[in-house]
Amino acid sequence: MFNRDNLFGGRQQPQQPPRSPQPPSRQQPQQQPHSQPYDQEPKGNSRSAMAAPPASGRRTQLRPAKSPDNSYTFGNISAVSSQDVPPQHDGTDQYLLVNGQYVISARPIGQFPRGQISMSDAQRTWMQVALTDVVEIEPYDPFSGTLQSYLGSMDIEVGFAGRKTTDIPYDQDELAQAFVHNYKNQIFAPGQQILMDYRSIPLRLTVRTVELVDLRSMKSTGDTKQHTSPQARGILTQESAVNWFKDAKSPIALKGSTRRPAANSVIRPDFKFEDMGIGGLDKEFSDIFRRAFASRIFPPGLAEKVGIQHVRGILLFGPPGTGKTLIARQIGKMLNAREPKVINGPEVLNKYVGQSEENIRKLFADAEKEQKEKGDESGLHIIIFDELDAVCKQRGSGAGGGTGVGDSVVNQLLSKLDGVDQLNNILLIGMTNRKDMIDEALLRPGRLEVHMEISLPDEHGRAQILKIHTAKARENGRLAADVNLEELARDTRNFSGAEIQGLIRSATSFALQRHVKGGTVAALTDDVVDMQIRMEDFVRALEEVHPLFGVSEEDLDRCVEGGIIRFSPHVDKILKNGRLFVEQVRSGTTPLLSVLLHGPHGSGKTALAARIAMDSEFPFCRLVRPVDMVGMNEIQKIQHLQKAFTDAYKSPLNVLVLDNIELIVDWVPVGPRFSSAVLAAIKGLMDNKPPKGRPLLILATTSERTVMHQLQLVFKAQIAIPNVRTQQELAHIMQESGAFDPEGISRAIGDIESTTESRDIGVGVSQVLLGIQTAMQDPDRAGRFAEVMAETIADAHGTSV
Repeated sequence: MFNRDNLFGGRQQPQQPPRSPQPPSRQQPQQQPHSQPYDQEPKGNSRSAMAAPPASGRRTQLRPAKSPDNSYTFGNISAVSSQDVPPQHDGTDQYLLVNGQYVISARPIGQFPRGQISMSDAQRTWMQVALTDVVEIEPYDPFSGTLQSYLGSMDIEVGFAGRKTTDIPYDQDELAQAFVHNYKNQIFAPGQQILMDYRSIPLRLTVRTVELVDLRSMKSTGDTKQHTSPQARGILTQESAVNWFKDAKSPIALKGSTRRPAANSVIRPDFKFEDMGIGGLDKEFSDIFRRAFASRIFPPGLAEKVGIQHVRGILLFGPPGTGKTLIARQIGKMLNAREPKVINGPEVLNKYVGQSEENIRKLFADAEKEQKEKGDESGLHIIIFDELDAVCKQRGSGAGGGTGVGDSVVNQLLSKLDGVDQLNNILLIGMTNRKDMIDEALLRPGRLEVHMEISLPDEHGRAQILKIHTAKARENGRLAADVNLEELARDTRNFSGAEIQGLIRSATSFALQRHVKGGTVAALTDDVVDMQIRMEDFVRALEEVHPLFGVSEEDLDRCVEGGIIRFSPHVDKILKNGRLFVEQVRSGTTPLLSVLLHGPHGSGKTALAARIAMDSEFPFCRLVRPVDMVGMNEIQKIQHLQKAFTDAYKSPLNVLVLDNIELIVDWVPVGPRFSSAVLAAIKGLMDNKPPKGRPLLILATTSERTVMHQLQLVFKAQIAIPNVRTQQELAHIMQESGAFDPEGISRAIGDIESTTESRDIGVGVSQVLLGIQTAMQDPDRAGRFAEVMAETIADAHGTSV
């Protein structure tokens, strides 16, 4: 806050250029009789002196002349004859209005030639007058208006004024202190040029903008913006803040200020995360801000003293549709200045030799130019690189068709990010779905050092996304009252942001369909203006839109089409053990648990594994079957398995079902026995612990338990799946099927026993169900079933019927 009592407390004094951060003492010239000499130190302006203009109050035409000596040139003071401008009674400097638009501080002295006014080269350049011109002056009263305007702050561009230069950076705070000391109580306006001698080196200062305040009301003049109009004049006070900027054409170097926020600060003071319209990524945005932007809002001088190194690169990776590109697109809303450059990876590549590398250099050209001109005061240049993996693959991998273009592009990008000439005014934001494909040199600290995973949103995040995408419909009354967004957030497990948006579009299409006239395609009903999206529309949309990383419901449902028939206490025990294993993983006690379900062919291993997976209600459930790998070679099979495990690591709870694992490793009893490469891949993937907070349950099925021992494929737990053993179990299955009456069941059991001469059944439940389906085609179901089962039992026992 300004202190009015201190405003005119100092003396307006011309001085020799300071040779140190502290202004030197002034030399007092010898007094001349009967007049005030050129260099006599005048008394400082007082409030009463400034309030009263000279008595003459008339306009006078004067001719510009050179300054009497350096104290006027570097003191920004004009000399006039006391006969042209009568001096104040206390000998203070006066404000003069030149040509009706420029205000200067003038000092009447007796020995200065009449009809002239001294002007430095900087003053003449500012007012656009020559020594041969004639200027018109008149007294200027800064308090004659309704407001008294003082300088709250001013932005000054500084550069060397002559050939004498230095490589030593100037401390902005010390420079501001010397400026206020030299020119306190003078009036400045945008566009004004000043010569200042600092440490025996002439500097040329150009006022770019000013902020005005009213000391009388202790408030701003109503607009705190930086004024650029030459009429926006203000008086420099002890409390005025001076911000320095490097002249782009001058080699002068400035140290960062330890008090003033950085000129290249990129965050708007009024910025709020909720304004970006991105849901479920609050933590990610906070981390991005902390790592990449927080250091840039502090004063650069303070950052230099602490030794802060700005982050120059961020890598956003994660599943498709989670908001990586949306984050980059919305980052522009956080910025104070220029819009970020956005480029897609494939756009960099060019068929001409060297053009791809040139495209990379062009991205950094503006940043390099501004870095040379402004140094630490350079604005931040943000480059958004989408689909980074398209051009930054591992070097030596053959990317680029064997021409080496891919390697050259990576090398060019590495040199620009962290080469010999480091750029401190850039931030590269790369995005990819395949972090594993990017060259490792790009991912080290100093380059793309911040790795931020944009994962699938949790329930809270999904609720935020649903609110964002239904906001317009809700505001306009197009969202029915029965729509429960919290319930939808629970039902959309493992939906990405893009998939939730697709779900809303699907629900909207169902709502629109209600207002299409029957038998037509485009004719609408009259009540279309009352269209609303209801909860039933979202329910139907959930049946149509499925998440990419969700539950493989269709595959798992197909495995348990007939349901689970609890024909034996063993079945209940198997399902109970499965639930316990699920809870063991859910609780985090065991982040990685592999369970082998083994038993004879047709015993229901796949159905039980699928039921355990579905009952777990884990967000991610995936079935991996040998049929999915038909036609694949070893490398393709390994990639398929690796992708299944990698996808499983994207969700907070995951289940993988490896069906018929012996077939996945290509095991056969004769010939080449198995694929060692696929087996090694499965072993490695099963032993690799998932990321923290991403537990995984692996359910594998096999009919060759002994083979698993031979292949040394070890599981942490095993569940035995038995066949149908007794007649009671067989009868229970027949009863559950609903295809037989009690008399038919008894007759079929008796026929089977008499035919096989044994009470032991010993066949799989799937074979029993197949026998029932076959018998249903015959009028004599019981007899046909007994016949089929007798043959199956005899075959299983190795006997003949």
